[in-house]
Amino acid sequence: MSKYFSQRDENNLIRLEKILKEDLPEFCEEFFVGIEQTTTTLTRLNYAYDLRTFFKFLTTKVSRFEGKHTNEITLEALENLEAYVIEKYLSYLSSYKDEYTGASVHNEASGKRRKLSALRAVIKYYQRKELISRDPTISISAPKLRQKEIVRLETDEVSRLLDVVETGEGLTNKQIKYQENTQVRDLAIVGLLLGTGIRVSELVGIDIDDVDFENMSFVVTRKGGARVILYLSDEVAGMLYDYYYLRLGNKKCAKDETALFLSLQNRRISTRAVENIVKKYSKITTPLKKITPHKLRSTFGTELYRNTGDIYIVADVLGHKDVNTTKRHYAAISEDLRKKAVDKVALRQNDASQDDE
Repeated sequence: MSKYFSQRDENNLIRLEKILKEDLPEFCEEFFVGIEQTTTTLTRLNYAYDLRTFFKFLTTKVSRFEGKHTNEITLEALENLEAYVIEKYLSYLSSYKDEYTGASVHNEASGKRRKLSALRAVIKYYQRKELISRDPTISISAPKLRQKEIVRLETDEVSRLLDVVETGEGLTNKQIKYQENTQVRDLAIVGLLLGTGIRVSELVGIDIDDVDFENMSFVVTRKGGARVILYLSDEVAGMLYDYYYLRLGNKKCAKDETALFLSLQNRRISTRAVENIVKKYSKITTPLKKITPHKLRSTFGTELYRNTGDIYIVADVLGHKDVNTTKRHYAAISEDLRKKAVDKVALRQNDASQDDE
């Protein structure tokens, strides 16, 4: 695993330890130890954030817990919660003020489902341990997800986006000054996202040594830490090649900096910076679409599915562990492929073929 991901895991564990110590009931520590071997540090940290929200809700919105600290809540109290309290919690999640950050938070169905899932994970863990016998969430239906249309770029929009990155056309004078120094890097970033479908976290984690132009490939670290080899088209390899050798010749960054993509401060670029790069250029080419790195990933997945018709290849290249995730995302494209399939089978040979017989 690269230095970047090792450092990220270390930071996640530090945050998790702080939340466990200050904000969660004591019984939660055993839960997090128990799931350590089957989850990533990021998954556990997100569980901690979601559980913290739930237990804070109990101590501020449920009368019998008011005045208690979140770490005073017992496993027995969790087991004996009424279903109504869970339903009230899901309602609360629609709009609330985060007691820890002060931010206003709004959750759609997906956010509510995730937080309910975190709570259920704790309950099921202790049921398996036979430390509790009752699941207070068993009668609760998870909020129904609305099927969202996937936002993606069409072929002509992809071309325009790459043109803007190359030329800077449409940028403000201030943006052009930056773009003069970052154009080659930005084109490599946008091209790699569009041409391989990698996640933004995977892109920022790429090190110099992960790229192999001889085999037209590079290595990414997937969710869960798996290292996977992906391949470059000639077009994307050309974009990346130009930046790669500029990066090798960069004398301003620290000698121990292994990152491929650097910020203007000559440190590993952040996910936020990549998001801003994509946003800057896409606002010019597709102002009515809110384009993010994930939308570029969807664009790649759509094109790959349209050209192969093989959902399993798409799932493998995108790094989806469950092909059903891929199917949900690209169901609309399946309809297009089914329509095209009608013309693939002819009931009668054309006249020329009949004459040959």
